Amino acid sequence: MLFAQALALREAQDMDGALDVAARAHAAAPSNPDLAYLHAQLNFETWRPAARLFRDAQRLDPENLAITKSAAQALFAEGNGQTAISLMEKALARKPDWLDGYKLLVTMLQATRRAEAAKALFTDAIVAQPDNLTLQLEYFRYLAQARDWEKADAVLFEAERRFEGQKRLILSRLFLTSESHASSDPELFAQVSNLHDPGTDLAHVRHLLRLGAVKEAEQICEAQTSGNAARMFWPYLSLCWRLLGDDRAAWLDRNEELVRTFDVGLSPSELGNLAALLRALHIMQAPYIDQSVRGGTQTDRHLFFHHAVVMQNVRAKISECVRDYVAALGPPEASHPLLSLPRNQALRYSGAWSVWLQSEGFHACHTHPLGWISSALYVALPDTSGSGDPNAGWLQCGTPPPELGLKLGPTKLIEPMPGKLVLFPSTTWHGTLPFAAGERLTIAFDVRLPDAAG
Repeated sequence: MLFAQALALREAQDMDGALDVAARAHAAAPSNPDLAYLHAQLNFETWRPAARLFRDAQRLDPENLAITKSAAQALFAEGNGQTAISLMEKALARKPDWLDGYKLLVTMLQATRRAEAAKALFTDAIVAQPDNLTLQLEYFRYLAQARDWEKADAVLFEAERRFEGQKRLILSRLFLTSESHASSDPELFAQVSNLHDPGTDLAHVRHLLRLGAVKEAEQICEAQTSGNAARMFWPYLSLCWRLLGDDRAAWLDRNEELVRTFDVGLSPSELGNLAALLRALHIMQAPYIDQSVRGGTQTDRHLFFHHAVVMQNVRAKISECVRDYVAALGPPEASHPLLSLPRNQALRYSGAWSVWLQSEGFHACHTHPLGWISSALYVALPDTSGSGDPNAGWLQCGTPPPELGLKLGPTKLIEPMPGKLVLFPSTTWHGTLPFAAGERLTIAFDVRLPDAAG
């Protein structure tokens, strides 16, 4: 009963309530491994010390790899990175086909600037498990995210030699060929034209845009916007329409209406206290390989679940601004990715994090297909007055990823200021311009997609 109640409160993002119930349940049944694990996990998710609690849960259920993974994450978060890495290495020695274990260990190595060790981990595991195609494809994915195209090609070639004709390898080869700019053939994806796989279609769209085949890219996007993966394709449809001079681009993006700024009402002392907390939470030496951060770091847990009073205060102020943003939206429009969704549901966040950029740092242009509304709250900013670039460090909306080679500039530029919150549709392309020196400390979050059923 208490276990289910704690889970329900957690789903509602009442983390203090969930932790209180879980603590009472664990105290009443201290030998129950599920309760011990939940109690430890909620302490971890609210940024409290949890490594010892996970060790206790492990003793109750030593074969549970999920507890091992969480224990390593807690150790890493508490500054015991090498102990966390050793724990995962031992677990993988016992369970060498544990893919999630490899993913976590590689993430830890990447975050501590040990990319070569991450590569060695994969290569040693593949030598030991030559028949594990999933593991080889995970290594390929890691290298592709790092844009190490030469090594990715070598890994894929060996997999193709051993597992000839596998569908996953065919799709991976198409992705590699297109993303590494190794082909100018507009028919590259013809062999999989009837597959209708969202990931493959997205790679196809990017390939066509690079070649200037915009109408063909538009057709694929329009077909996918009626399916479950629609939010992946709306940003690319925006690019297609802009390139084609189609008025629907303005209907979709609506920068003046849907990109809005707010003053969250933080005093200078509150901003200072918030900045001090955020800096202390940035324990990574490098960003994760799949993040948009360049020249800085990003926090790894849900920031709005942090128990500190200063964080809960800013969460409340942000939520008030989000509610104002939603209340001011125009009438519902059935086909619009932002305006079509219901607005009468409880506000929940699919994620919240902080980004700390240093000199020459920036955000690569990207979107958040899993969110509804996305954001940037400026906490501390560099002095760019003497940089010679009037837009240094500014937020840019509408700029496509540079690797597509499209001649499209930003559709809106926003000057950052401490205490300013920017809200915009999660399907909007956004990134930041580099700045010469100093620090740029922000909070970002995604508002969870409302249930379409309303």
